[in-house]
Amino acid sequence: MYRLLALTLLLFSMTSVVPAADDRTRVSAALQRAGKNRPQIERALKECAEDQREGMQFLVAYMPQRDLQTLSAKFLLDNVELSYQTWRESVWGRHVSRDIFFNYVLPYCSINERRDNWRKDFHTRFHKRVQAAQTASQATAILNRTIFGDFNVRFSTKRPKADQSPYETISAGMASCTGLSVLLIDACRAVGIPARFVGTPRWSDNSGNHSWVEIWDRGWHFTGAAEPAGEHLDRAWFTGRAATAKRDQPLHAIYAVSYKQTPLSFPLVWDTAIDYVYAVNVSDRYTQQSKQLPAGIVRVAFRLVDEKTSQRLAADFTLRDVSGKPLFKGTTKDERFDPNDHLTFPLKQGESYDVELNWSGHRLSKRILATKEGVVHTLHRRDLQPIPKTP
Repeated sequence: MYRLLALTLLLFSMTSVVPAADDRTRVSAALQRAGKNRPQIERALKECAEDQREGMQFLVAYMPQRDLQTLSAKFLLDNVELSYQTWRESVWGRHVSRDIFFNYVLPYCSINERRDNWRKDFHTRFHKRVQAAQTASQATAILNRTIFGDFNVRFSTKRPKADQSPYETISAGMASCTGLSVLLIDACRAVGIPARFVGTPRWSDNSGNHSWVEIWDRGWHFTGAAEPAGEHLDRAWFTGRAATAKRDQPLHAIYAVSYKQTPLSFPLVWDTAIDYVYAVNVSDRYTQQSKQLPAGIVRVAFRLVDEKTSQRLAADFTLRDVSGKPLFKGTTKDERFDPNDHLTFPLKQGESYDVELNWSGHRLSKRILATKEGVVHTLHRRDLQPIPKTP
């Protein structure tokens, strides 16, 4: 009874900074799964600073069971405190939203690697190195050009294992693309750059698998770990292969890891039994990389949102010109896909188009104007009307 009351008071004390009831429910369930390590997790929740408690709750809410049962309160408290510090002190932190920070800076892990306490060490090593950088992209390019030489780490298929932690990679002096990516991600997060692990189980030409890194700089940008392209991102040897990814074929799609749970598990080719590393499908952004638009054409995006849950919905989509001629058909992206990945079409700038959505026996029709590049039209479930049944 006392333990139940204590848990209730602990969760109640967090409601002022954590409005999401779903996360509070997840925290309660996570504490149950922590087993004998529960006191450590409870201590981390209780002792973190008030303005950091929401982040700690997020970590616990979506924490893999292996970590709930092993991580210490000190490990979590130190990681959360330094994560918030770098978010607030970096030039690029002002462009990092709460949700991006929670999912791609705050986490202490990328995949299923050993849990190393890397954040303070890497922050000490690298934060001065990137102080002159004005953007997260510039800072990432600096890190990618320098850290592997610092540690005398190189690519090699003779590495001890695929899923190496950063210190395992440093100790071995070698890593595959997976271990190199984990190391670069951790270096980025240590200086407040949102970063995530990306890869494909197999290229569409069956030439093998690959892993790389994406960082957030007012949008996602990719780079190959230990494969710098000078001062640039979004340039890599694999862009041609990535452009042929098959979104709807799981073996040939491209995925990005999400710490927060999603409907998809990241396909870890070195251990297919693991299902606690979550992912979003980002294939479409790579298949569109090579498409150059002619003058007067802009990309216009669409999404369908359930306003009650803020969840995106997959709906049949048809786009017509004003004469009624069908131009494009597709399916809007749901929660299996990156939040910034939308159903997108090239349209003539300044012209009007008619949109039709069909979802679960309901329909929505709307006229839109193609105004400028990158506009996202958000359509709402509440505007859908039942489709009349034919007699």
